[in-house]
Amino acid sequence: MIDTDLSETFDRLHRWGLKPSQMQAAAAALTTEPGGRLMRVTQVQRASLLAHDGWHERPGRLHPTLRQALEAAGDAIACGDWVLTRDDGRGTLWAFERLPPLSQLARRLHDGRDKVTRVVIVSNVDTAFLVMGLDGDFNPRRLERFVALARLAGVEPVLVLTKADLCTQAAERLGEVAELVGPVVAVKALDARSPAAAEVLAPWLQAGRTLALVGSSGAGKSTLTNTLAGHDVADTGDQRKGDGRGRHTTTARTLHGTPEGACLIDTPGLRTLRLDGDAPALEAAFDDIATLAAGCHFRDCRHAGEPGCAVLGAVSPARLKNFHKLQREARRDQAMALERRAERGEMPRSRPRER
Repeated sequence: MIDTDLSETFDRLHRWGLKPSQMQAAAAALTTEPGGRLMRVTQVQRASLLAHDGWHERPGRLHPTLRQALEAAGDAIACGDWVLTRDDGRGTLWAFERLPPLSQLARRLHDGRDKVTRVVIVSNVDTAFLVMGLDGDFNPRRLERFVALARLAGVEPVLVLTKADLCTQAAERLGEVAELVGPVVAVKALDARSPAAAEVLAPWLQAGRTLALVGSSGAGKSTLTNTLAGHDVADTGDQRKGDGRGRHTTTARTLHGTPEGACLIDTPGLRTLRLDGDAPALEAAFDDIATLAAGCHFRDCRHAGEPGCAVLGAVSPARLKNFHKLQREARRDQAMALERRAERGEMPRSRPRER
């Protein structure tokens, strides 16, 4: 049955992150899909999923028609999506339509040759807790990539530096990170096991908000998820001996609730992070460079030694080097995508000018 009381539906699902605009989109879709029910995807495992209707979590399956349509668009169902579902009367719940996501954290996978695949990490996220340990996991350059990942998706980044209780250089590294990202990005250092972590992150744990924990294996994402959820909802594991790197204890992206009414999505560790964005989008993600670039003498200045460059000298060489590296990756991925489209006949190959 369709939920006829939209106010009751919104009140019930707001606890699971539903926004007013999404409720309106769902109401419009449900008028043409009798028998549909709005649910939030809490976990995805290939063609199977778990979804929550505000009362209960149920297993379901992704309808082949929806899966094929998303694949054709280079998209996929992800944890955090809102879907319309229908029970087939034989005990199977089918997700047959997805509401357009308000945000997607996504990355690119490269096969080492000429294929680049877009992978959606999570959908409909308000804030990304970018988790990094202050131990051997600490890497400012990688942290910049994580910040760019969030900004490319229009998601608020918050840097969460864990294992502050184990690091003798915590204050020094915290200052290094604060200088790196500037005052517009919040930076918090904490012990992920301590109940005090919830107090530190309380400004973002508001009812109806969705937060994704993103970082490398062993950074403490699952431990922090358990702390913020108030009980153990995620498996945790020890780090490997020798290099201090973490094992993949989290194998699927999973959405959990918090006592405050927020939603947390714990994600598997990312060993590599190739950003999903073109060169202009990356300039916007590095907002300090984009602002300074407006003062460059040349409009197409690449900040690589041109006269009158307003960026050189104002941005640290290490940050600028990382920016150039990400831009090269984006241009290379875009060129490969255009070549593949030409090979499939989706666009004409370039021809020499006629004389």
